[in-house]
Amino acid sequence: MGPLSWAGAMGAAVAAFYVTAAPHSALGGDSGELITAAYELGVAHPPGYPLFTLLAKLAIELFPFGSAAYRVNLLCALLGAAAASLLFYTVVRLSGSQAAGIFAVGMFSFSRLTWQWSITAEVFSLNNLFVGLLMALSVQFEEATTAKERSKICKVGAFSCGLSMCNQHTIVIYVLCIVLWVSSRLFRERELTLSNALKLSFCFLAGCLPYLYLPISAYLNKARWTWGDQTSFKGFMTHLLREEYGTFSLAKLENGSSTTDVLLFQVTHMKMELSLVVQVFAIMACVCCAVRPKTEKSQLIWLFTSMLLTYSFFFAWRANLDISKPLFKGVVERFWMQSNAVIVVLAGFGFSLLFFLGEIFIGNSRMIYSLEWLLAAVLVTAQIYSNYSVCDQSNNKIVDRFAMNLLSSMPPDAIILLRGDLPGNSLRYMHHCEGIRPDITLVDQEMMTYHWYLPKLAKHLPGVTFPGDRWNPVEGPLPDGTITFNLHHFLKVNRHKDTFVCIGLHEGDPTWKKDYSLWPWGSCDKLVSSKVPFDPEMWVEHTQNLYNWTEEYGRFDSSSWELIANEEMWQARMKTAFFLFDLAETGSTSAQEKAKLYTLAYKLYKEIVSTYKTHPVNWHKNYAIACERVLHLHPAREDPEVLLLEIIKHFRLYLEKAAEDPQQSSILQAIKHMKKELREVRKLKKAARRRPA
Repeated sequence: MGPLSWAGAMGAAVAAFYVTAAPHSALGGDSGELITAAYELGVAHPPGYPLFTLLAKLAIELFPFGSAAYRVNLLCALLGAAAASLLFYTVVRLSGSQAAGIFAVGMFSFSRLTWQWSITAEVFSLNNLFVGLLMALSVQFEEATTAKERSKICKVGAFSCGLSMCNQHTIVIYVLCIVLWVSSRLFRERELTLSNALKLSFCFLAGCLPYLYLPISAYLNKARWTWGDQTSFKGFMTHLLREEYGTFSLAKLENGSSTTDVLLFQVTHMKMELSLVVQVFAIMACVCCAVRPKTEKSQLIWLFTSMLLTYSFFFAWRANLDISKPLFKGVVERFWMQSNAVIVVLAGFGFSLLFFLGEIFIGNSRMIYSLEWLLAAVLVTAQIYSNYSVCDQSNNKIVDRFAMNLLSSMPPDAIILLRGDLPGNSLRYMHHCEGIRPDITLVDQEMMTYHWYLPKLAKHLPGVTFPGDRWNPVEGPLPDGTITFNLHHFLKVNRHKDTFVCIGLHEGDPTWKKDYSLWPWGSCDKLVSSKVPFDPEMWVEHTQNLYNWTEEYGRFDSSSWELIANEEMWQARMKTAFFLFDLAETGSTSAQEKAKLYTLAYKLYKEIVSTYKTHPVNWHKNYAIACERVLHLHPAREDPEVLLLEIIKHFRLYLEKAAEDPQQSSILQAIKHMKKELREVRKLKKAARRRPA
């Protein structure tokens, strides 16, 4: 078998694992949005990902089975397998060893990070494919012996570079490194002529042609969900350069970890994902080329090393997210796949070098050959064994169920004001792609603040009235003629519809507080006119069983969207009780009404806490405080001794799990006070029993 046949076999093996583990539904993050953009032929968030969108649309139309999400997930799995093939080909051409290729690709493809993000509808598996393709072409260019061969490879490479830029822009670092290296090589060979440069530029621009999809989609304006208006040059460049996020930044207005912290965490993370063995072999490859600079393929090793270092430093500098927060760490780590792909190629070369040296010193080539294959097989098998159960997402429907619960809980013809990636992307996917609750209208809070949102999408939001062109707390015409409106005005003109916010309301516009209140509705809230009287018993009955949620609390990884969805569903169980308690604490109501609210909140807390053994830690604290308030109401039906015991017990349970609470000293003082009260209550009970009847 030649290198191409081996590469195909390796890709097929990876595909077999990926396809069986692929989820049948949309997962968290950008997955729902990317699928919806493809399904609707709209434009995804900046920079638009036109190539992925078009490929995903083809998969949705051509694959004959499964939901839209499953079809795009399968596409990504196949792209990830193709990336594995290209990386295998690169390592084998570098090292001459199939075992080294299997080792490198197995450690990369079956790492938790790569596996997880190669089987869900995200742009990372396509980016991995381009990383593998550019490195494979670099190897071919280095091996080319004639000007004609080099010219052909350069044209394919230039086109591939342009095409890769139609997906994830982080690959631009690798593109620049390779372009500089190829240019210097062509210059030395006296092949870098103006004519060749123009031809290569043309090939690069031809690769960028998928970006024409953006203005075409924006001009047709058929998609019920799209991002931005690319019909003008300014709008196109705004989207292409990610100006709404911050060009060369991961997020807008975020204060992230330092460059040093990100780099150190990347090295540690690499060890966890790929193992120390991979790092050692990669260093070994670099050391070998440093000691013997004229080693065959040393130029490629230095090229790949420069790509790795440049990308790692640049990304660490621009990754403006706080990686101490699990969810942000999960966002950042996905971009380390691009560097991990290079690391394993270097490690593959180092792996083969070890056995090459072993053959020189030991001399028994058959034994060395067997050991090489045995070590590769053991390491890859261990990688698969370690990560399969974690990466098997075939039964993961958490985010789908989250969205289904939210949508099914809504009354007919409701408006949902969306906020955040989890509710926004998951509800959009279920609503637009799966046709769930077509009577409901989804309106994005953040998008309403953008100048393009309503002009582009208002016609796709029937039954909703927008009293202007753009949401802004300060109403009135802007210098460019745009008419702004605030939330109060929006609610007023849409008072004939029930309006909900999921999850949370934009803090910048408090105008709604003038005539409206937020009442809890599971994970969401309902905006209700202040003129409507609040009946606590009725509202409890109305919202107590909104959702059908059976997932255990705390069983998901801290950096996963599944954990966020599960957390929202669990906190929703306590939300009405918390609302009633807060209303009693802050509302201007009578003493009798306060007592009623406290008692009702206490009963809800008690029922919830006693029903679930494992639950959010703050429930203990909330329940203990509710018991304390009821204790001082002196209710006839509640035994003060029982209430005091509950307060002490649940405050203690809370402190066991939340030792860093800044109110710890106050809680300990409260426990001490409650113990004193408990002794007094027991004394009174004892005295009462001794008293003659």
